[in-house]
Order: sequence, then C-alpha cells, then structure tokens
Amino acid sequence: MTLQITDHLSPNFGERRDGARPELVVIHYTAMQTAQAALTRLCAPEFEVSAHYLICEKGGIYRLVDEEHRAWHAGAGAWGQITDVNSHSIGIELANDGQSPFAADQMEALEHLLDDILRRRNIPPEGVIGHSDMAPGRKIDPGPRFDWARLELRGLGRVRRFPVDRQAPSA
Repeated sequence: MTLQITDHLSPNFGERRDGARPELVVIHYTAMQTAQAALTRLCAPEFEVSAHYLICEKGGIYRLVDEEHRAWHAGAGAWGQITDVNSHSIGIELANDGQSPFAADQMEALEHLLDDILRRRNIPPEGVIGHSDMAPGRKIDPGPRFDWARLELRGLGRVRRFPVDRQAPSA
C-alpha cells in the first residue's frame, strides 16, 4: 500500500529543542465526535495544540506538522529519561471519541504509517507508546479499546507489560 497523505498544515509547532530527533511515536485519540472537528482544533492557533498526523475513521491521513518540527501533542510527562517528549517524538492522533472501537480502516492506515515512520527513523517497536504511557494519571488515550496486541503482532509496537500508572523502566 502506498501511503496517501494530505497536507493540512497547522501553525502550532516549533523547533525541536537541543537538536533532538524523533525516537518515540506517541499515539493519541482526539476525544472529539468527528475527524473534521479534530482537524479544526489541531490547526487553530488559539488552542496551541497539534500533532504530526491525524488519521480519520475511514483511513485518511492528514499531515499537520512536518516531522522535522516539534508538534505540540504530548504536554507534561516523561518516558524513561526523556522529559521533553514533544521534542523527541512524532505524534499521531486517531479520530475517536474515546468510547468507540477504532475502525478497521483507521487501524490499517495507522499500521502503514507506523511501518513507514519506524523504518525511516530507525525507531524500534518499543518506541511506540500511548499518551497514557508518558503521562500516567493525567492522560488515558489511546485507551482500553486500542489494540496494542495487533501492533505487536505486526512488529509495530509492544503490549504494555507494566501498570499504566508506572513510568517506563530507566535505561
């Protein structure tokens, strides 16, 4: 499958700090009713929030921030020794209200996008984390309906083997 990505650029980004390069991919859900509502929010300057990609329920992929830049998706939190997750990650938002199952077309698009990012960036499957993993107690996405086992079977992520309220093991 050839990735088809539509550019819909957000003004909400900055430079990666201290020469940081992406070594994580953070998966989110939008907690909004539609992909269009999420697209509007992620591109509105007054909300100061963005992600590198938004994947719609039917599998359409929008690029909101170039991967070379720092999107504003992770907020406060840490993963191991990384405390500025935004500078060290690529953020992917999945259009989902947080209660519904993730659509098959959306998961397939996520798999293709992750495969591309992990290969290009040399990020191991362990580097694919949920927002809840780096901000336990503050964030719950991508939530209990997200199929981590499916990603692990395809070599694109790992099922979390530690409680969500614990930080990643230190290196």
